[in-house]
Amino acid sequence: MKLVMKKTLRPAVYLLCAFVIGLGIAGWYQTPTADGVDHVPSVLEDLSDAFNRVAETTSPAVVFIQTEREITMRRRGPFGGRGPFGGLEEMFPPELFGPEGPFGRMPGMPGMPGPGQPEPDDEGDRRVVPFGQGSGFIISSDGYILTNHHVVGDADGVSVRLADGRTMDAEVIGSDPQTEIALVKIDAQNLPYLELGNSDDIRIGEWVLAIGNPFGLTHTVTAGIISARGRGEVSIVDYADFIQTDAAINPGNSGGPLLNMRGEVVGMNTAILSRTGGSLGIGFAIPANMIRFISDQLLEKGEITRGFLGITIQNITPELAEWFDLEATKGVLVAGVNEGTPAEAAGLQQDDIIIEFDGRTAEDMSTFRSRVASTLPGETVEIKVLRNGEELTITAEIGELDPEAIGMPGREQVGQAIGIAVQNLTDEMAQRFGFEGMSGVVITDVDPNSAAAMAGIRPGMLLQEVNRETVSNVKEYENVMRAADPQRPVLLRVHDGQGSRYIALRAN
Repeated sequence: MKLVMKKTLRPAVYLLCAFVIGLGIAGWYQTPTADGVDHVPSVLEDLSDAFNRVAETTSPAVVFIQTEREITMRRRGPFGGRGPFGGLEEMFPPELFGPEGPFGRMPGMPGMPGPGQPEPDDEGDRRVVPFGQGSGFIISSDGYILTNHHVVGDADGVSVRLADGRTMDAEVIGSDPQTEIALVKIDAQNLPYLELGNSDDIRIGEWVLAIGNPFGLTHTVTAGIISARGRGEVSIVDYADFIQTDAAINPGNSGGPLLNMRGEVVGMNTAILSRTGGSLGIGFAIPANMIRFISDQLLEKGEITRGFLGITIQNITPELAEWFDLEATKGVLVAGVNEGTPAEAAGLQQDDIIIEFDGRTAEDMSTFRSRVASTLPGETVEIKVLRNGEELTITAEIGELDPEAIGMPGREQVGQAIGIAVQNLTDEMAQRFGFEGMSGVVITDVDPNSAAAMAGIRPGMLLQEVNRETVSNVKEYENVMRAADPQRPVLLRVHDGQGSRYIALRAN
């Protein structure tokens, strides 16, 4: 009975404790002073002061960027055409309204030049019109400014408005569409500027501020936290290792800084995930370390040199994790090693699982690829791999990527566009899936939102032909895919363990 009474009284005790705690919290949040005015607790005042301090000290270095384009303006008459009567000459015979007709040419009519004015040519008039706008931030006192490639990359003219109201023409020093980073320059001195921090030091949950010009509203400040890091799977650019934040980012914020509470730039606001066009609390920023790697090269030589290993990689799916006896899907599978590459010289092998690159965890192939590309050629790095369940450390000297020779890693090839990944067929896999005596490559991963998934292709199938050409290994598959026309469907011949069939897929 005594035990029952304790159980019965326990909820009441909990409620009483909660009530007492609630009174304490209420008193903490509303502390009356001698003047009768309630004050917020000091911790909230400190946080508010920190936001204010960062905003006030960094905003002067944030700029508003406007771009212009030259376009052709064709002269049109009231009837939609060109000529003395604005389209009538297109509706009636030219001998009536032409220069030799009874009405001749009547200067000053819509679509016609007045006395002394030049005849309109077939190209029309060239006009400079507003093209777009965005944000940027100054990184040196002599006027170097960082922004996004999509803000200035296709512009014919760029102007920058400073926080003090001055507007200046800007020169694009360099722009890299594969990372969305651009560097521009204005002719000015003694400007306020921001320092790039170390984005490797950011923590999930850390407070950050975003400053920019959403919808043209200059120097707008929003606050949030670091929601995630290493977002490489969002398919925004070729080399992605994005910081995710819930600080409000909207159109016009692109190119603005993401700042920590020390006022350092930890990222460049670049994109949002939204179904409305506005902020839904999912924004992406380029990490400061990648910004530094790209901007230094743009400043020094106007072009980008990227690191290169020479391996074919893919993500670890649950099916692959089970096959390789892995406890988790984190890591990068080496599906192939190209001959004569730094990877081969270092001793990397097919089926290695890369778990760490240069002291940083390799969680997926997008972030791993970005980190390799962001390593200067000639540098030596340590790569930790799992090989047959044993952890090994391999030392590799990074080579230089040749885009013309091998194609840009990460640039969407036809194989990626249709949504499949493949691996060489081993004896064990042939026995497991029932492909003894056959040749081809095994489909190891299928994007659930891809054309391949919609057509019924699934992991474990054997891909035997692509566009009527036999593929017996990953290298042959890549060569055929690289030569495929992205504008035409891809014809695959697959074997599902019961029989072979053709499937035609159009890239997404």
